[in-house]
Amino acid sequence: MIKGKVAIVTGSTSGIGLAVAHQLAGAGVAVVLNGLKHAEEVEALRESLAMEYCVPIHYSSADMSEPEQIARMVADTERRLGSVDILVNNAGIQHVAPVDAFPANRWEQILAVNLSSNFHTIRAALPGMKARRWGRIINVASAHGLVASPFKSAYVAAKHGVLGLTKTVALEVAETPITCNAICPGYVRTPLVEGQIRDQAKAHDMSEERVVREVILQSQPNRRFVEADEIGNVVLFLCSPGAASITGAALPVEGGWTAR
Repeated sequence: MIKGKVAIVTGSTSGIGLAVAHQLAGAGVAVVLNGLKHAEEVEALRESLAMEYCVPIHYSSADMSEPEQIARMVADTERRLGSVDILVNNAGIQHVAPVDAFPANRWEQILAVNLSSNFHTIRAALPGMKARRWGRIINVASAHGLVASPFKSAYVAAKHGVLGLTKTVALEVAETPITCNAICPGYVRTPLVEGQIRDQAKAHDMSEERVVREVILQSQPNRRFVEADEIGNVVLFLCSPGAASITGAALPVEGGWTAR
């Protein structure tokens, strides 16, 4: 069903985004990667995916905090590949600090990348989806879009905002064959989470192993990290005919975290 479609996956040179890119490319989708790795690493990754799956793989270096670069990424994809059929908003950054000590510039950066970038990609891609009468918009939010944790004011605010944006877009396109959904992962062992583990270990004067056991995974009843491939599989499902009536949803993939 989605073979031959074109996808943009932001924040896809590692972690969840890369797993999503693998799953989509494996289903025959041309993928535009986006991320902040060095040029040599990106080219090696792009070539590897293209050879493994025999689909076009491109790369955009667009900075997800810059609206003009985001709009250019979408326009360039439509020009080079003909369309943007699937949009996966995954790019994200994190900073952990008490709200009264939270650096104002970090607040602005996190909201720009984790929330506003979703608005700018959707705004740019939606007209083409409407014209072609098909589209899948999938925002990778977080369990922190559903519940809060201390010291993550910007991240939690941004991810709650992503869910509000998801619902609004879903309602606006509800009478078209376009859906907009959010996935809410728990902790996935990505570079972003690795940084949190190191930060928490310093803040609490604990070993990283103890942080994983007693801080990071304490919220997840299944006591294990979510696998990045699990998120990729949910993305594939949301792109499938079986998910045609799922829109405006926030799908938890977090080992029971929000069931408490």
